[in-house]
Amino acid sequence: MRAWRALRRGAAFSSSSSSSSSPADGKPRRRAWETSLSPLERVRRLLPPEEAAAVARGAAAAAPQPPQAPPEEDVAAVAPRQALVEAAGPRSGPFRAGELALAEVRRKNNSTLKLLCRLAAEAVLSSPGGVLPHRDIIGQLPGQVLLTSAGKRLLLRRPSLDEYVLLMPRGATIAYPKDISALLMMMDIHPGDTVLETGSGSGAMSLFLSRAVGPKGHVLSYEIREDHHNLAKKNYRHWRSAWEIGHVDKWPDNVEFILKDISTAAADLKSVTLDAVVLDMLNPQCALPVVHPSLKQGGVCAVYLANITQVIDLLDRIRSCKLPFLCERIIEVTHRRWSVLPAKLKHYKSSQMVKTQENIEEPPQNEYEEIHIQDEAVLKESEYNGKDFTADETPYYCTWIIQCRKRQCFYLGQLRIGKVLDSLDLVRFKEDY
Repeated sequence: MRAWRALRRGAAFSSSSSSSSSPADGKPRRRAWETSLSPLERVRRLLPPEEAAAVARGAAAAAPQPPQAPPEEDVAAVAPRQALVEAAGPRSGPFRAGELALAEVRRKNNSTLKLLCRLAAEAVLSSPGGVLPHRDIIGQLPGQVLLTSAGKRLLLRRPSLDEYVLLMPRGATIAYPKDISALLMMMDIHPGDTVLETGSGSGAMSLFLSRAVGPKGHVLSYEIREDHHNLAKKNYRHWRSAWEIGHVDKWPDNVEFILKDISTAAADLKSVTLDAVVLDMLNPQCALPVVHPSLKQGGVCAVYLANITQVIDLLDRIRSCKLPFLCERIIEVTHRRWSVLPAKLKHYKSSQMVKTQENIEEPPQNEYEEIHIQDEAVLKESEYNGKDFTADETPYYCTWIIQCRKRQCFYLGQLRIGKVLDSLDLVRFKEDY
């Protein structure tokens, strides 16, 4: 009996195991460890359906996505900008030995003293506020303030071109940057042009012309004095070498300094076509017969003169020699500098309004009313948070610039003498067409 029961139990176990391992659909059943859930799946099954869906979306967003190719229009728009950034590169970096540094020192009268130096590891910068070793400047970024041995502040930065020409060594009076900018606009110089300069001087005009014509242009600079010729070459070479150390791009080597009198250079200019001519010399009328055959038709000859007497002599020579030049305009470049400084008023009382000196009609000198000083105007307290300032004009150096354009006809016509301007010995010319 016991054997029969054991046989029945064995048969039942075998049938159940066979049915579990081979279900009706014929597919094998998965083991228990194969059907186990991940921790995230277990938590999701415990959450409500809405929260479970939010968890699933967050998990899908966190999964790494395969890289996608950007649209063609985006690539076309980004590629030119990327090329410009790679071509430009950084304009400048920290100070390095051999380049130029400009130090600004604040004075007691609220003016600024500028000192130009070429950095060297063993050199020292001397200023009224103490000394500063160059090794403390090398490696620093421009625009930082360093302390001298006496505790004074020095603002260090790289000089601009106009600051360099004003501080570089001079042999002759330079053409000032305010006048050079007017000359460049007057001549309408483009990159790649060929320009003739007479009177190298200290090299100020040559530097600005070199930058204007670019690497593909050319500048011919004539000078009759050997000392001025050597100084102009030296200043030009020093600026180029310092520029190449402190900048990524190179300054173009496109100026040819020639030690020769321009009046004897007619044979040298026969094979040259000039886009523009600038004359910075004592007697520019002597150079006009030499340069006009090489100047292209419609080209501009700009003349830089210091007084109106030279202007009259130049125009008289153009008329008497019947040179093919039309005097288009004579200008005086006005560039006034103003000094705006904090004002110390009587009893420290502030002013209430602003008026110029010409509009004042004997104001009462009351401590509660506005106080006006000669050539100074006190600004409003309400607009400047209680800080009062005075503005004073700085004298400026004036010169005359003459624009003469080469034209087809050989004779300009007659130049009539106009009226004398007030009490000055100035003569106004008018052209007849």
